Amino acid sequence: MRRVASQPRPGWRRTVESQGLAYAVGRDAGTGAEVPYWDESAAYEFSEDEADELEAATEELHRMSLVAARRLLDDERLLASLGLPPHAAPMLRRSLEAGGPSLYGRFDLVYDGSAPPVLLEYNADTPTALVEAAVVQWFWLEDVHPGRDQVNTLHERLVRFWRGQLPAWSGTSVHFAAGQSEPTEDWVTLAYLRDTAREAGLHDEGLRVEDIGWWEEAGRFVDARDRPIDVCFKLYPWEWMLAERFGPLLDAPSAGITWIEPAWKALLSSKALLVALWEEFEGHPMLVPAALDEPDPGAGWARRGVVSKPVYGWEGAGVRVRAGALEETAPPGHTAGQRLVHQQYAELPVFDGNRALVGSWVVGGRAAGLGVRESANLITDTRARFVPHYLDAPRSTPEQVAAWLAG
Repeated sequence: MRRVASQPRPGWRRTVESQGLAYAVGRDAGTGAEVPYWDESAAYEFSEDEADELEAATEELHRMSLVAARRLLDDERLLASLGLPPHAAPMLRRSLEAGGPSLYGRFDLVYDGSAPPVLLEYNADTPTALVEAAVVQWFWLEDVHPGRDQVNTLHERLVRFWRGQLPAWSGTSVHFAAGQSEPTEDWVTLAYLRDTAREAGLHDEGLRVEDIGWWEEAGRFVDARDRPIDVCFKLYPWEWMLAERFGPLLDAPSAGITWIEPAWKALLSSKALLVALWEEFEGHPMLVPAALDEPDPGAGWARRGVVSKPVYGWEGAGVRVRAGALEETAPPGHTAGQRLVHQQYAELPVFDGNRALVGSWVVGGRAAGLGVRESANLITDTRARFVPHYLDAPRSTPEQVAAWLAG
């Protein structure tokens, strides 16, 4: 794995925005100056062996997370740390036992190509950075390295997932919902996922979460036109849904609704999963110690440094890093008042002064692609940049891709 300087394409901003990346350039909160989020002045090169290692690690971590989710449910202390309402626990247990279709997730990993990947967290419920990983960096590859390959079967696996649901959902509309005040990134992600469902042959409907209603007489959730909702992909966190007025009705038998992601993803998306993983697989080379109780500074595994994370958080909100002379704290944002989980500090590799975080995607339980974000800060937050990658290998043939998808 190495970082390589790359010449930006003429008109790159117009190009990536036309491909759906409406947030390619942001603004500095203090100065108002434009700050690129998409950065093609560099690229990350991976070898085939590194790609294979990351793929195997991703699928193993997903399997381990499913085991740890059961431990989390069975441990009253871990379960209480989530801060969910009383009706949540039986609902999560029913959901986990029933299984049900799960679309996607993203592991955030420490990786430099020389040591095994190390898990920082699992964004299992409402991950974004999908359009840039699945679509925009692929078109960049086509323009800049047309003979090279990329660790990227995201689009194909997303379409394959939806197509696999056709027998059960034939004649059914799949509703796609996000909160009306959520950022542009969420709505762009939703629009892209609707495209993949449509490509698979499903009928899609869009709506705001706020427009989902409960029809008391029928015992059904309905959309803004009072039509019953049978299947709903929601880019809206389960911990929010469970806490709302209709939370106890989310898996009511009469509702007959399939939620994507399923309710058990509330377990995998919590930072308490990190504690359950460590307790279940202590010493695993892809894990670092994690605990609910803050360790004594300088004692045991805390000597390497401690990262404290809100149990439900994303984009680095509320994270605090303390590792020797290094210290950084992010504003709490949406995480104010949440319980913290404490994890041993794992240092991100530094390339040309940039700390690189590898996001490894899962679709339908299978490894599906990589996205690299980099930052000058200790915490990978909204100031991080997305940098495209390529594989130091010739382009795969359609036959090879078909075999991977079928495997």
